[in-house]
Amino acid sequence: MTPFTRLDSYQGARAHWEALLPCCIANTFFMTPQWQQAWWDQFGDGTEMMLLELMEHGGVTCIAPLARRDRTISFIGGQDLFDYNDFLVSPGSEDSFYTSLMDLLDDEDWDTVDLPSLQDGSPTLTYVPDLAQRLGYSVQIEEEDVAPSVMLPADWDSYLQLLSKKDRHELRRKLRRLGSSGQEVHHYKLSDPAEVEAGLDDFFSLMRFSKETKDTFLTPGRESFFRSAALAMARIGVFRLFFLEFNQERVAAAMCFDYGDTRHLYNSGFNPEYRYYSVGLVLKALCVKDAIEEGKARFDFLRGAEPYKYDLGGKDRTIYHMVVRRS
Repeated sequence: MTPFTRLDSYQGARAHWEALLPCCIANTFFMTPQWQQAWWDQFGDGTEMMLLELMEHGGVTCIAPLARRDRTISFIGGQDLFDYNDFLVSPGSEDSFYTSLMDLLDDEDWDTVDLPSLQDGSPTLTYVPDLAQRLGYSVQIEEEDVAPSVMLPADWDSYLQLLSKKDRHELRRKLRRLGSSGQEVHHYKLSDPAEVEAGLDDFFSLMRFSKETKDTFLTPGRESFFRSAALAMARIGVFRLFFLEFNQERVAAAMCFDYGDTRHLYNSGFNPEYRYYSVGLVLKALCVKDAIEEGKARFDFLRGAEPYKYDLGGKDRTIYHMVVRRS
């Protein structure tokens, strides 16, 4: 008999989920039920939910947010919108969870179990390969991407000292140029749900305007997801929308999530007409500065090796992709 309880909606799991998540290695805003619910509502059609809870010692100790499409089982969510993904496993429950999970999967009908976006240090990378190979499955693990981040000191001057001499000089030069532009310059953040909702149109316009690839990426489905997720995360106090204004015109924007002791920079955009003032990079630096002032311990630039992340002090962490196949 399987030790798992299988659920057909997030509502039934929310209380257990929110109590379990903070103690898990996988504790990021991508793993909140609000973020996952927003994704499922937008993209879940044609997919079978396999939301599993493991009950031990009178409580829920692990949650597996899985879904099946055709003959592939994977995490709920996609690599295009989830920088990190994983199972929720309370410390000390790894053996029982992964053993039970692989036993359950052995009885299911599938060709591939696809587990992308695993952070370095995830117990999934340690437990699944050995258990899967014992069952006669093949396992492939590849480096999927990098996610640069920087540990934040107590003040802005100390942060600047973390940068290379060249990057420190360039950032100071860009900030001086902005300050001496002769324009009325203002930057601020929105977190109230009503203000966030009112600001999202300008954010999407700047995102589309800044780069053709972002315009292509921002399909109607993804824009609808972003709107739903932003409001859901604003309601729980996690969402931050930053703007930089020139003469009361919004010229750069950044979408961030403050989760735990970390600020995550998720996406951004700017008006290319103001490229001379490096408004996109400057606003990102101001997001870092604000995070320091808010007492955050880390700034996570999330997936991708864009040069600006390293200019602002980012150091790589590896994201892995695991694929299990029936031989």
